[in-house]
Amino acid sequence: MRQILGMATGTIAALAAGLTYAADEVTLQLKWVTQAQFAGYYVALDKGFYEEEGLDVTINAGGPDIAPPQVIAGGGADVIIEWMPSALASRERGLPLVNIAQPFKSSGMMLTCRKDSGVTSPADFRGRTLGVWFFGNEYPFLSWMSQLGIPTDGSEGGVTVLKQGFNVDPLLQGQADCISTMTYNEYWQVIDAGISADELITFKYEDQGVATLEDGIYVIEENLSDPAFVDRMTRFVRASMRGWKYAEENPDEAAGIVLDNDATGAQTETHQKRMMGEIAKLTAGSNGALDPADYQRTVDTLLAGGSDPVISNEPEGAWTSAITDQALN
Repeated sequence: MRQILGMATGTIAALAAGLTYAADEVTLQLKWVTQAQFAGYYVALDKGFYEEEGLDVTINAGGPDIAPPQVIAGGGADVIIEWMPSALASRERGLPLVNIAQPFKSSGMMLTCRKDSGVTSPADFRGRTLGVWFFGNEYPFLSWMSQLGIPTDGSEGGVTVLKQGFNVDPLLQGQADCISTMTYNEYWQVIDAGISADELITFKYEDQGVATLEDGIYVIEENLSDPAFVDRMTRFVRASMRGWKYAEENPDEAAGIVLDNDATGAQTETHQKRMMGEIAKLTAGSNGALDPADYQRTVDTLLAGGSDPVISNEPEGAWTSAITDQALN
């Protein structure tokens, strides 16, 4: 009888311990496939930073057919990585996304053109075919063209917009004069395809004064009224920023961690190390807290859309410092 009671007592104690220390689950939806663009989250997972915060984090890779706002709206994620133009456009359409942290300080977006196309400045865009990503990535481009006074409907004096796949084929095959690229990804795909940097001209959105914030951390607004959810997100952001700073300081190791988490095996070590080096330039200067000036610059850029702005009204409640105020203290 004593043995049975002892076994029962041990079982109860084990169950109690399990209940006491059960990690809180968090599902993160990425904006794109597994790559160094998201190294901070994979590093935080690999290094046990999430575990130290009592979190059981699942990272879901994105892809060309996955829109993070739709995923979170359908309950498929607790938190998503999204660009602010897309997040604000979604909010205006009725999905109340809120930015709770901003790991990326700078924009990596640009148009890349072949010099032999004759494009030497934005003024030369008129009459050209430009490759543009959609699924929410088109908003910065449309805002830029609107500010330049360049129609995007293919009319005289405007540009023809080629709905670009997530590749660089239109430039390589001569289908477009310029294409959308990121400093850390597609630009290097062009280089790797055999076109030298000397044969290219790039127009960074940062240099054109129309840069908008990329890769922020977003949640659904109503969830922020739940103290337990706020606590989970505070721990999530704190651990994620530890991951990002570790990745900045250890780029090659971070790239290796990303490769270890790439279930498709599609990424290469050379590309991921190079990407991580470029990504570190974009996260440098951010501790995770959103700079209000960066936010306002993004909003002003999106509002300056002429007759067809990306957003039509100044957003309200689109970001909060409540999470980072706690996470960074």
